[in-house]
Amino acid sequence: MRGLWILLMVGIWVCDRAVTDELRLVYPETRTVPQVDDFHGTEVADPYRWLEDDVRENEDVAAWVEAQNAVTFGYLKQIPQRNAIEKRLTQLWNYERFSTPTRAGGRYYFFRNDGLQNQSVLYMQATLDDDPVVLIDPNAWSDDGTIALASVEFSDDGRYVAYGIQDGGSDWRTWKVMDIKTRRLMPDELKWVKFSDVVWTPNSQGFFYARYDAPKEGDEFQSLNLNQRVFYHRVGTVQSEDSLAYERPDHPDWGFGIDVSEDGKYLVMAVWKGTDDRYRIVVNDLTNPDQPPYELIANFDYEYTFVGNDGTLLYFQTDRDAPRRRVIGIDLQNPDVEDWQEVIAQTENTLTGVHIVGGQFLATYLQDAKTQVRQYALDGTPVRDIELPGIGSATGFTGDHDHPETFYSFSSFAIPPSTYRYDVTTGESKLLKQAKVDFDPADYQTIQVFYKSKDGTQVPMFITHRRGIKRDGSNPVLLYGYGGFNISLPPRFRVSRLAWMEMGGVFAMPNLRGGGEYGEPWHKAGTKLQKQNVFDDFIAAAEWLIDNKYTTSSSLAIQGGSNGGLLVGACMTQRPELYAACLPAVGVMDMLRFHQFTAGRFWVDDYGSAENPDEF
Repeated sequence: MRGLWILLMVGIWVCDRAVTDELRLVYPETRTVPQVDDFHGTEVADPYRWLEDDVRENEDVAAWVEAQNAVTFGYLKQIPQRNAIEKRLTQLWNYERFSTPTRAGGRYYFFRNDGLQNQSVLYMQATLDDDPVVLIDPNAWSDDGTIALASVEFSDDGRYVAYGIQDGGSDWRTWKVMDIKTRRLMPDELKWVKFSDVVWTPNSQGFFYARYDAPKEGDEFQSLNLNQRVFYHRVGTVQSEDSLAYERPDHPDWGFGIDVSEDGKYLVMAVWKGTDDRYRIVVNDLTNPDQPPYELIANFDYEYTFVGNDGTLLYFQTDRDAPRRRVIGIDLQNPDVEDWQEVIAQTENTLTGVHIVGGQFLATYLQDAKTQVRQYALDGTPVRDIELPGIGSATGFTGDHDHPETFYSFSSFAIPPSTYRYDVTTGESKLLKQAKVDFDPADYQTIQVFYKSKDGTQVPMFITHRRGIKRDGSNPVLLYGYGGFNISLPPRFRVSRLAWMEMGGVFAMPNLRGGGEYGEPWHKAGTKLQKQNVFDDFIAAAEWLIDNKYTTSSSLAIQGGSNGGLLVGACMTQRPELYAACLPAVGVMDMLRFHQFTAGRFWVDDYGSAENPDEF
């Protein structure tokens, strides 16, 4: 929660200049080195290159971080409103949270957090009406909560659960297997798994997964990840006995997303080489061990996301000839492009996900960044729109091909998460649980506006706040953005935003180019040589809020994390006079060298590379 406190302290800085005028910051000295790089004939100094070293390995870097933190928290401790904000945040955060249930092996599973637990606990129940019992509690794994339960996958027969463990926020996962009935840990331990879940085969004897070779000691958190390979693991055996299912040593930068068809006949691998949704598709007929895996789609031109199958007919979500996506069928007996079948045509809204439940397609769309869900028969005939509780975000809708039950969660900026059961046969939604948070949703309102960016593009933005605020330019506004990697920002509930609004703040969230709100053209318009569009969209949002009397520059804060941290970093550099406070959290800031470390090379799809003269 520390990051949330910092965010709200930034708000105090905006709201009460008298306090911060009295607080002076004295930063520690940072040594420099005579490092200069030549990029295509342009020399670029990099005097802080030594800070690239891993803080866990370099004592000088660790000491520098410690000194910087001393400045930060020494400053924050002097702000008198901080204790009250911390107390209120704790009250708001302390509400019972549930994930959407998952049905597997005749049981139901869900995650629950009592409100202030570091990690959510995995529960199971025989029926939805039974008392739940704890299956895995990761809070017992570490005193500080830094070891987390990252993923769980249940065998089809309900006997086993495979679960991934994440330590200290790393992308590496260690997978273990538990016998659910006895709670006994099996001897299985799979290491050096990254960017991969496990996928059980229907016989529940084992699963497929993708892993990298063990890195050299000391390079675990900085070396490039190359040569991912797909293996099959049989329960009860050691990792060294796993059988290799697929590899491409001729393309060490390729990675593999894996799935097994529900009937167990096909291993479907989506081959990727970056963050763009552009995949080759490799199929392995598991019923024919003499046939090697083969490429069904042999290029990286479009997205092909496996949805399911009906015999030899494989369904894919794709943006081929459909920038807002559609569903196609490819018959493995007639796989030529001219024989592909359109099952669900592209609509006016952006398709973001499709699942087969109870013999029906459940398709989730974004309609101007708000969730819409439609049900279709397997031949593509529309059945109904699923009625949602309001304007917001709905997630879930997974299930089994032969069972008509699915679950989803709905929330919005001022609507806490609510869990529903949906029956695809009757079309009935039933409320199961609703989070009880210490506030009244009726006190808040949300609107969506459209504003013009620098080049005239219309950009949507959500604005939410307490009812009855005056648009006289006096409101503190927190403007949040991301704008990248085809990631969309629908309305979702966040305690930190609620606390901000309780104090009189306005929260604004534009859906910038680079995201996925309007399909691949919207995404591409915010990448590489067009990345400036994202910054222009964000700057235009700030200007619109000022022009429309929501706030002024002296009361405007901007926030973003990761790619959004880059966004804030660029905007505070280009337009420093436009904002009073900026929070570029964990930002991608070194655009010349990011691709040389860990997973950074995958980001080249969005950012480009300094190795390319034009992109430099």
